[in-house]
Amino acid sequence: MDTIITSKILLASALPMLTALLVMFSGKKPNLREVWSLAGALLTFLSVLSLLPHILAGGSYEYTLATLYPGVNIKFHLDGLGIMFAGTASFLWILAGFYCIGYMRGLEEHAQTRFYVCYAVSVGAAMGAAFAGNLFTLYLFYEIVSIFTYPLVAHHQDGEGYAGARKYIVYLMFTSKAFLLPAMIIIYMQCGTLDFCYTGVVSGIFPEGANKTLVVVSYLLCLFGFAKAGIMPFHNWLPSAMVAPTPVSALLHAVVVVKVGVFSICRVMLSVFGVQMLQDLSLGMFTAYFVSFTIITASIIALSKSNLKARLAYSTISQLSYIILGVAMLTPNSITGGLVHIANHAFSKITLFFCAGAIFVACGKKDIKEMGGLGYRMPITMIAFGLASLSMIGVPGSAGFVTKWFLALGAMDIGSIGILVVLLASSLLNAGYFVPVFLTAFFGKVAPADKGLSGSLENKPLIMFMVVPLLITSIISIILGIYPDLFLSIIHVMIN
Repeated sequence: MDTIITSKILLASALPMLTALLVMFSGKKPNLREVWSLAGALLTFLSVLSLLPHILAGGSYEYTLATLYPGVNIKFHLDGLGIMFAGTASFLWILAGFYCIGYMRGLEEHAQTRFYVCYAVSVGAAMGAAFAGNLFTLYLFYEIVSIFTYPLVAHHQDGEGYAGARKYIVYLMFTSKAFLLPAMIIIYMQCGTLDFCYTGVVSGIFPEGANKTLVVVSYLLCLFGFAKAGIMPFHNWLPSAMVAPTPVSALLHAVVVVKVGVFSICRVMLSVFGVQMLQDLSLGMFTAYFVSFTIITASIIALSKSNLKARLAYSTISQLSYIILGVAMLTPNSITGGLVHIANHAFSKITLFFCAGAIFVACGKKDIKEMGGLGYRMPITMIAFGLASLSMIGVPGSAGFVTKWFLALGAMDIGSIGILVVLLASSLLNAGYFVPVFLTAFFGKVAPADKGLSGSLENKPLIMFMVVPLLITSIISIILGIYPDLFLSIIHVMIN
């Protein structure tokens, strides 16, 4: 392979790790530490961006780092799906970097150097997963994400933090060991390799004579083994992880952890099993109806939560299953809707968590019932929350509408009234738990302790470090609804 191409792949995946080292050695100089964090995020995004023209032209990048056993390699292969995930994650890391400065300094959080180091390594592991050229490499980076996000969840180092982190790591490590390792063994025995199929999404890697029972077993093991996707019943780690600082919640729910989960499932469905195999064994429709239960149930639970982060957590569980639902319907339209939601959900959901964190730092509020009148003291934050909510609901002109439009087209392609009902019901439920937050902020009853208080809460320098990123991400969540062409082009290249 050309040396320049090889260096581009390695640079894009190694930059976050290098950033982590520089941050660690600059721990006693907070300003320098944060400069390294921001510079690393920017350079990572630019390195990924430099790979985009070749991908849009129908090309790909590939590099084998090491061969451990015949058919088992540490291998990188970048295509449309990988660059969409990597580009989204690296861009949002830039904005999250600014946000973290306002949040961590605003609350005078302890162990900030450890926080930034683990943050960078987690993003780097997500980049490795995006670039993975086979199931073994994907599994390797998937586990690195789990390990380095554990200290972030346990950041506060109190009873609640350790309990949430313990549940987080037990769920994710148990499922990956109990399900993914056996799945890889079965797949290797059947196929003689763990490399992904690079010739489209139809054929997969299984030979014609593969044992159908073992194919089904390995598929189910993969579906539940990637528990970061939050599919019920392996979802309870996600709301428990809300004990982490809000920038971590944003990392978990929008950029890295859950996206690695759904990305991995989509990659395995399309590049290991293939559309044809999933259709022949009726695994696609089984998966579609199975995750539909998660979509509806998680939305209903979200309605019952008055803590803002808890409501957003269950919203995430529901929204993630849209991605898997789209791929599971196995039509070009539905796959497009599912995959584009990786980016659409990322920008909208990180906005919502950014807003929750800004509110907490500015006035210490977590409960929605206590946010009456807050819209007038934090207008930019609450308007951004409203814009992102429109995207989550799927209002025309927002990123979420593009997702639901293609999902609906996919449901009509296969003639499934049931899935159309799920999409409609979930959108109504989305409105049911997002709209009251916005209405309470502007028209709700002001808490007795807040009566007589006036003046903006957003004009402090550290708060502005948080407000500007959330405003940018909220605007992008609308722009992606009006001009979705870039992500649609990337997906079109991959599935055709």
